[in-house]
Amino acid sequence: MADTRSIVTGVSIALALGCAGWAVYESKHKAAPGGFGGAATGQQQGRPGAGSAGAGGARPAGGAGPGAGGGGGDSIPVLTATAENRQIDVGIEAIGTANANESVNVTSKSTNMVTAIRFSDGENVKDGQILVELDRAQTEADLAAANAAFAESQSQFNRSRELFNTQALSKSQYEQLEATMKSNQARVDSAKARLADTYIRAPFAGRVGLRRVSLGTLINPGAVITTLDDTSAIKVDFAVPELNVGELRAGQAIVARSSAYPGRSFGGKVASVDSRVDPGSRAVTVRALVPNRDGALKPGMFLTVDLSKERRSALMVPEQALVPEQARQFIYVIKGQKVNKREVKLGRREPGFVEITDGLRAGDHVVIEGTLKLREGSLVRELGGPLAAPEAPTPARRPAAAPPPS
Repeated sequence: MADTRSIVTGVSIALALGCAGWAVYESKHKAAPGGFGGAATGQQQGRPGAGSAGAGGARPAGGAGPGAGGGGGDSIPVLTATAENRQIDVGIEAIGTANANESVNVTSKSTNMVTAIRFSDGENVKDGQILVELDRAQTEADLAAANAAFAESQSQFNRSRELFNTQALSKSQYEQLEATMKSNQARVDSAKARLADTYIRAPFAGRVGLRRVSLGTLINPGAVITTLDDTSAIKVDFAVPELNVGELRAGQAIVARSSAYPGRSFGGKVASVDSRVDPGSRAVTVRALVPNRDGALKPGMFLTVDLSKERRSALMVPEQALVPEQARQFIYVIKGQKVNKREVKLGRREPGFVEITDGLRAGDHVVIEGTLKLREGSLVRELGGPLAAPEAPTPARRPAAAPPPS
């Protein structure tokens, strides 16, 4: 058994050595000139139109060969636009809230019972008109008692004056009678004031809201009986960024619009500007007064406000040209075949465009696409925009001639 294994092992080793030798022989003959590999090379060299670089004639790296772009091998393709002066509207758009010119909650000053209601829901009332009457029986009784006490003290004071002149009454007694009379007079005035409070009147002309009490209701101080609003004019409050504070002035015309009235605008004027800028929103509150003769606008309505607009010339570029870096803004400007990175100051914005107030001049060509790959002094090649050369028209191909009929 051991002899058989030895024979098999020897035969296997011999076969492995023979295969290795054959492989070495084949590799040497294939590498020799005129062999199989050389014949293949000869066929490739004999092919018409074949170049040393293979099919298609590969160009040098970087695209510097014939037909490469005008910017050289390291140029970056970009799109550009021209900075130009345009007429823009100088105005401010804001969101505002409508408020009544005057607005109060009608309440009572004391605890009392409602004895009469003199208004209807939504009624227009006059200044001083009685809206509600309260129970005044107790107040009238207090007034009568105060009047009686005052009449008695006044009579005693008048008699004491004659006695004081004849020195039959001391000065201290005379002054005490005078103080008593004045105290009773004050009680009369107080009773009259309490009696007047039983008539709740409209503090100004306007329109009342819904009635919230009924006859016999016992109301407490501060309880709302109804609301009263003067809507002959509407106050519109809106916030304006502090950047535009210098453009605000009293009397400036505004136009307000509401989604409740499509196509309709309400004209008004700025009445006042708040004296402080909110440190949280960095905005100042502006109040405008809008006439509302037909009562179309209601307090609490949402309004869009446009301040009066003026037209002026401004240097504008597309917004795509801006390259923000933290709180600063930059623009890449084309200079020859290179770009120059400039910091700019921004002004007003319009849809798709932004005003440049510093750092740019009219006629400068700026990069609007491809800015992510650019650095200061980068070589560029324009693919479009004002500096790009027009592409040569592609010749139209003639349709193949139809074969002659057989």
